[in-house]
Amino acid sequence: MRALVKTSPAPGLELTEVPDPAPGADEVVVRVLRTGICGTDLHIASWDDWAARTVPTPLVVGHEFAGEVVEVGSAVDKVSVGDFVSGEGHLVCGNCRNCRAGKRHLCVNTKGIGVQYDGAFAEYAKLPEHNVWVHHQEIDPDVAAIFDPFGNAVHTALSFPVLGEDVLITGAGPIGLMAAGVAKHAGARHVAITDVSESRLELARRVGVDTTVNVAESTIVDAQHRLGMDEGFDVAMELSGNPAALRETVENMTHGGRIAMLGLPTEDFGVDWSSVVLKMLTIKGIYGREMFETWYSMSVLIQAGLDLSPVITHRFPHTRYAEAFDTARGGHCGKVILDWTVD
Repeated sequence: MRALVKTSPAPGLELTEVPDPAPGADEVVVRVLRTGICGTDLHIASWDDWAARTVPTPLVVGHEFAGEVVEVGSAVDKVSVGDFVSGEGHLVCGNCRNCRAGKRHLCVNTKGIGVQYDGAFAEYAKLPEHNVWVHHQEIDPDVAAIFDPFGNAVHTALSFPVLGEDVLITGAGPIGLMAAGVAKHAGARHVAITDVSESRLELARRVGVDTTVNVAESTIVDAQHRLGMDEGFDVAMELSGNPAALRETVENMTHGGRIAMLGLPTEDFGVDWSSVVLKMLTIKGIYGREMFETWYSMSVLIQAGLDLSPVITHRFPHTRYAEAFDTARGGHCGKVILDWTVD
């Protein structure tokens, strides 16, 4: 089969031929239809310090996908050939304290499909039955392909109640855009989102946020004034990993406010911890999805009419992967999809 492979510990990816996967007893093989490009994939392609420390080579990359089950192992009993599925990209050990307590998203031994194990940027992908999510309702394959990052957005957006609350989102990348849509769908009173990219802020307006803030030109305080607020935001979602964004978020929270933090900073930085204490703020770290409560919430949101299509801005045949990666890296886009059914 054709697959997009990190062939050596150096920058770049190669579309090449690799053996078709064969399922183990508890595994399934999926014919991949669509894949989504993630920031993790960009790090691996660029071969930065994180990738060099983390990723073995050679490796089939990619973890956001949707496709059709074509083969199942002898012990598989809940997934069938012909099922249309997405995949949970985190592989958990099943034996640590959190796994045994049913809190698999907190597994201390988590590994990643397309990071430590062969992934889904290929014509066929193999994964454990336990990591397969079967779509029982009709769904656009492009949307199904981004259920992994959609799960990040849902996990972040629903970590704290947002019904009737004023919500601040810092970072209008694809996950921030999806989180904004979830917050509005879940009944937030006001949703404000920040970024420095006008193209992404325009996407946020299409998603339905109440106000956007180009932080290169205005401030979050200005947004509060536009929304008629005078006590700060109730809930914030920090998705940028930018030190200034978290500091400004803390400054603009109401007393008792709650911050869900998904963005990964690349450096240590200071925060006004006195303000955190005096305002009695809660800061919660978010990583991945709750397995599998978040997945249920995702499917219900789609069934209830949440439209993710504005978040998907570019689609490429898989053979044009280099152009697709350049587009994703450029930052003037939403989600970028690779189609594995056409050349």
